[in-house]
Amino acid sequence: MALNTEEKAEIIESARVHETDTGSPEVQISILTRRINQLTEHTKIHKHDLHTLRGL
Repeated sequence: MALNTEEKAEIIESARVHETDTGSPEVQISILTRRINQLTEHTKIHKHDLHTLRGL
């Protein structure tokens, strides 16, 4: 369910401001947006998974 290292590296690569950037707001927002989208899709499929719904 969590982002694997390849997905996270791809997101960082596309959103970073400079070469060594891993913690800028743009990168953090991109990672959190991807995670929220994953959880939203999960709750559409598994409607009775209340723990995920509350965590979202």
